[in-house]
Amino acid sequence: MVHHSGSIQSFKQQKGMHTSISEILKEKSLKPSRRSLPCLAQSQTHPTNLNHFLSVPLSPEPKPEVQGLSQSISTSCSLLHPQTEDGKDQYVEESEVTTCETRADESVPLQKPVTRAKLEARTDSFQKNRAGSSGLFFRDGKKRIDYILVYKKSSLQVEKRCTFEKNLRAEGLMLEKEPSLTNNDIMFVKVHAPWDTLCKYAEQMNIRMPFRKKCYFTDWKSKTLGSRFHLRWRQIKSWLPRNPMKLDKEALPDLEETDCYTAPFSRVRMHHFTINNIGTFFSNSTRSRIVHHVLQRTKYEDGKPKMGINRLLGNNTYEAAFPPHEGGYKSRHPIKTHGAQNHRHLLYERWARWGMWYKYQPLDLIRRYFGEKIGLYFAWLGWYTGMLIPAALVGVFVFLYGLFTMDSSQVSKEICEANTTIMCSIQDSCDPWKLSESCVHAKVTHLFDNGGTVFFAIFMAIWATVFLEFWKRRRAELTYDWDLIDWEEEEEELRPQFEAKYSRVERVNPISGKPEPFQPFSDKLSRLMVSVSGIFFMISLVLTAVFAVVVFRLIAMEQFASVTWYFVKKNWQFATSLTGVCINFMIIMSLNMVYEKVAYLLTNLEHPRTDSEWENSFSLKMFLFQFVNLNSSTFYIAFFLGRFAGRPGKYNKLFNRWRLEECHPSGCLIDLCLQMGVIMFFKQIWNNFMELGYPLLQNWWSRRKMKKGGGGGQNVENKAQLPQWDKDWNLQPMNAHGLVDEYLEMVLQFGFTTIFVAAFPLAPLLALLNNIIEIRLDAYKFVTQWRRPMPARATDIGIWHGILEGIGVLAVITNAFVIAITSDYIPRFVYAFKYGPCVDKGRHHEDECLRGYMNSSLSVFDMRDIKNNSSSQHRYCRYRDYRAPPWSPVPYEFTLQFWHVLAARLAFIIVFEHLVYGIKSFIAYLIPDMPKDLCDRMRREKYLMQEMMYEAELEHLQKERKKNGRRYHHEWP
Repeated sequence: MVHHSGSIQSFKQQKGMHTSISEILKEKSLKPSRRSLPCLAQSQTHPTNLNHFLSVPLSPEPKPEVQGLSQSISTSCSLLHPQTEDGKDQYVEESEVTTCETRADESVPLQKPVTRAKLEARTDSFQKNRAGSSGLFFRDGKKRIDYILVYKKSSLQVEKRCTFEKNLRAEGLMLEKEPSLTNNDIMFVKVHAPWDTLCKYAEQMNIRMPFRKKCYFTDWKSKTLGSRFHLRWRQIKSWLPRNPMKLDKEALPDLEETDCYTAPFSRVRMHHFTINNIGTFFSNSTRSRIVHHVLQRTKYEDGKPKMGINRLLGNNTYEAAFPPHEGGYKSRHPIKTHGAQNHRHLLYERWARWGMWYKYQPLDLIRRYFGEKIGLYFAWLGWYTGMLIPAALVGVFVFLYGLFTMDSSQVSKEICEANTTIMCSIQDSCDPWKLSESCVHAKVTHLFDNGGTVFFAIFMAIWATVFLEFWKRRRAELTYDWDLIDWEEEEEELRPQFEAKYSRVERVNPISGKPEPFQPFSDKLSRLMVSVSGIFFMISLVLTAVFAVVVFRLIAMEQFASVTWYFVKKNWQFATSLTGVCINFMIIMSLNMVYEKVAYLLTNLEHPRTDSEWENSFSLKMFLFQFVNLNSSTFYIAFFLGRFAGRPGKYNKLFNRWRLEECHPSGCLIDLCLQMGVIMFFKQIWNNFMELGYPLLQNWWSRRKMKKGGGGGQNVENKAQLPQWDKDWNLQPMNAHGLVDEYLEMVLQFGFTTIFVAAFPLAPLLALLNNIIEIRLDAYKFVTQWRRPMPARATDIGIWHGILEGIGVLAVITNAFVIAITSDYIPRFVYAFKYGPCVDKGRHHEDECLRGYMNSSLSVFDMRDIKNNSSSQHRYCRYRDYRAPPWSPVPYEFTLQFWHVLAARLAFIIVFEHLVYGIKSFIAYLIPDMPKDLCDRMRREKYLMQEMMYEAELEHLQKERKKNGRRYHHEWP
């Protein structure tokens, strides 16, 4: 970091910034200001270690001798049969006829001819060393492959493909065809964007490129006090052990654009930008994005407004379109001694390997290779995983508190010592049982239903708010570092399905001013109603599945209670809950596969206008389906299980056959905990297998077919002999839904972690362990198992942020109801302060105040009221409820304690919700979405950029004056 001194005002006076341009031009020489000297010096020396062994430079195309002359290539796309020579298949390229046409606009030179010649010579020296690299260049070893198009020779869409490729050449792209070595029917079209084409479209797309190294300024306080403080702090840090989670600075080379001011690229002001090598000025991801932009806007039918590679992929003109990987991800030589071969190799060694599970993610490198959209996903996933650490620690402490107080709990003691308390049988034909037989069940319940439950629920509600608010700040920092502050999404093209459906009705687009297909409101409303009806139908199907699981639990409860095996008969409630959860999990995973197809069908039925609208609609449907599917049974156990069971002698029965389930005397929370634990554990295992195991199996099968020559091509024994485009073709494509599946999995996990966290405090710990594995699984999948996706840009995580905020609001409500209704916290609280031994005796220990709680929470039933139990040895049995005894004037009616508990539960829900919502709103108000220092930095850099642009213009004018030997009397451009 360079510190500078001097005031802006003195600089303006020295430079004559308030004078006219003619007065400035009278000076013989232009001296840079003291503040700009280090910047100008640093701008000439960019880090070259990354360019040396990672970025493969690209030689510029030869500059035409006659200005104003360009080549427009028209190709006769006649498909020729392969000729055979010496028993081997040889591919004969399609003939190309080249014609030259003049154009009105003149091409803008880079700078002066001498500078461009130097750059070309420097670039050519790089190319000589890399000309033999297979799969990354054209046959000449100079033109780098920016995109790959794949089609089948047997395809019938020859005319569209030829027209499309002819128009691509007219747009300035260069194409070269290559047959596949593994399949004779596959043909690859290699696409290269020359320098002039890159410059033209970079200007049209307003791509921001680096033009000056950043200068950091400090005031006088930082020079005196701050410098001493930083010096001492560095000394203290040098004594401390190094943070093992940080990556070595030597392991990751500096990325140029992370330490440079950037501005929208302009060919007119090309001299502003720091161009040391035109082959590496545009990064590989930027080149692929420019080519993708051209592919999306090139017509494939002359005279018709039909364009875009997506439509050609939809009608099977092309089989695939993807940017190539930058080479292999493994090397025979260690990276520490020989360095990384390419960015993909570096990402694998420093990010995707399992040995790097505890390291921070190299987000800048991820963004450079995969684009900002995927970079933001991994940034959000890493931020979410890091924020789970305090939540997991608090959850473990709450669990350990319940574990250490399990034996000393007054409720557990009373249940374990209740050898004389006879409980009513769960069936009229079964014998009564002793309350002490459920001692283990009571102790396990105390692990999750103890005094720390309320605290943890409040903590997690606040944690969800803090997580989202600080993610906004983190996102703001990333958008600043990645130059996304001023980026606006381009006007998206229409989906081919939308255009084909509504091509007869057109309306002028208010943004572009061009006519485009229009969907009438009546048609849109009718389709939306059909889609909503389909959503409600699927939700009703989920509820039907939950009802089927409830019936299964009732049947299983009856069978387990009457089985002769003593162990199962003694623990019939555990057995019933466990089997019910397993059956429910299998139903959930089965319905998920159906939901994806239904959501896809309903979204296509709506005919969204653009791809982003389609993705948002599909994401919302998938979330609703899977959220209801995953949590419906959990809601039943939390809020309905045991609430409508009735009482002995008057039990409610389903279909007059099966008695409804009731809770254990120690509460229903253990059933909810078991439901969450089993589903969360097995679902994470299944998701990880589908994310990594399934692509591994598919790629293994592709390699097996390739070795056997199953595609009709050559029998390739060594995969290293294949060019890069053939290797990428044999990889799996990225999901058709993009990052929807990745976000959906994490958002559903976030819901499980927050909505019912009061019943399962270990949920954040399971989520943390899963996410540590998930990051490396996704990294390994993106780097090694998938084709390289198109590096897309984005400024946020889209619709998922709103869904996360909705889950945070729902979590407060559900946790309030779980504590008030599902757990026994409120009944114990009412007993301790209203009916217990501590009433009117001041504050005492909690266990002392709960003495006699179990006897108070169990009602008495006279078994002689049941006809077939008149000969029972015991006259009275107990059951869980607040009802009057049989000898009361109003037997089996609700007691006053019941109404006190009910009032306390309702009061707790109201107080808890208002308190937590107030805290959440206050925290959200205190935490700004963007850090103050970031705002100041942005304003400061905007001001400095204007001055630097002004200085660069002055320097350029001075050079032109010296070069031409005459003065300019017009304003600078």
